[in-house]
Amino acid sequence: MNFNTLVFLLFFPTVTALHYYLPHRFRWALLLAASWLFYGLGSPEALGLLLLATAVSWLCALGMGRGPWIRRTLLGLALAVCLGSLCFFKYGAFLAELAGLSPAEKILLPAGISFYTFQTLSYVLDVYRGRVKAERHLGYYALFVSFFPQLVAGPIERPERLLPQLRAERPFSRENLRTGGWLLLTGYFQKVAVADSLAPFVDRVYGGEGGGPAVLLATFLFGFQIYCDFAGYSNIARGTAKLLGIDLTENFRRPFEATTVRDFWRRWHISLTSWFTDYVYIPLGGSRKGLKRRLANLMLVFLLSGLWHGAGWNFLLWGAVHGLYQAGGVLWDRFGPRTSKCPPLFGRLRTYLLVSLPWLLFRAGSLPAVGALLARLGGGWNVWPLDLPTLFLLMVPLMCMPALENLPRLGREAAPERAALVGFTGILAVGLAWLAGLAAGGENAFIYFQF
Repeated sequence: MNFNTLVFLLFFPTVTALHYYLPHRFRWALLLAASWLFYGLGSPEALGLLLLATAVSWLCALGMGRGPWIRRTLLGLALAVCLGSLCFFKYGAFLAELAGLSPAEKILLPAGISFYTFQTLSYVLDVYRGRVKAERHLGYYALFVSFFPQLVAGPIERPERLLPQLRAERPFSRENLRTGGWLLLTGYFQKVAVADSLAPFVDRVYGGEGGGPAVLLATFLFGFQIYCDFAGYSNIARGTAKLLGIDLTENFRRPFEATTVRDFWRRWHISLTSWFTDYVYIPLGGSRKGLKRRLANLMLVFLLSGLWHGAGWNFLLWGAVHGLYQAGGVLWDRFGPRTSKCPPLFGRLRTYLLVSLPWLLFRAGSLPAVGALLARLGGGWNVWPLDLPTLFLLMVPLMCMPALENLPRLGREAAPERAALVGFTGILAVGLAWLAGLAAGGENAFIYFQF
């Protein structure tokens, strides 16, 4: 089920109303049933795999209170099942291609498998390390894995953060209504008004239309498209969870204000960056084992990050480029001239260019497609790819984004609570009705559903 469908606009208010109507002891069952229904309606063939990952990780973690040999065996079993499923469905065809084999038929990627696999792995690894205690209630653990707002595309939650919230009693709150409503409004605007507006032009250019200027413009616009698409999903997820009294991790923090690429990755897909930091980079030694080891660890993390996003050489190359950026930043800090810092505006523009150009690798889909796009950069420079009215229509939603993101704060500061709540409710109703009308013209899936 997509957030930008009329079915969801009926599904979510019903679940929310029942959630606050039922006594607290029954709410986990309602949310778990709703989560499985949400997932099953969109990917019925993949529901069994989600249940298998849930059951195996729960049982393995539950048995880790025994001796060291049993703990290691159970950890290995959980990793084999969860990572094995991810590797088979996501990388099976790619690995077969590397081995010179051709799969009999295309392997369908189950929705959300990259996200809920990392969530189950963080739970099992944290129980193994003694950071959290094993959750004995299967229902609460299954809800932790399957919680519908963040099931398909994150944010990737940690057990110590989400599980206690699922257990806690959550009364209805006007502040949750206001905060969650603004997140919903912002997320739907990002997805429907910005990302879906930019998508047709980007798709046409990457489909073969236009020369060098079109390729460059489409690549730069794709950076905004994927940001508004993914941040839009994350904000809708956080908004729906907030209306149910649950705080999800902030996944984006104004990434285009970053002044370095390192700063960009502290702001972009924060839950994935922190996952790789905690479960890959630090266990490998992080920055504690010398410069060469640190550079190797950074490169490995970003190669894995590239492969996490997709099974293809173009994704691996995209990760390698960002790994080189990180390594270059470390070397510059160590050996570069001790000059004064550059102006923030220059740093933001430099970072935007460095981050935007590799999007061509990300969006192209394959290395042959990358080669074709690079070849097109050499021609068509006498033709501007867009007429001014069309360009203006694409820019207007982007220019509205800063104002929309600041409206919640301005509304709280400029008006008393009651007036602000009434005004917000009116804006939310009108805004969601308008966005629902736009979305009714076509249900465009979120980009990160394919990862």
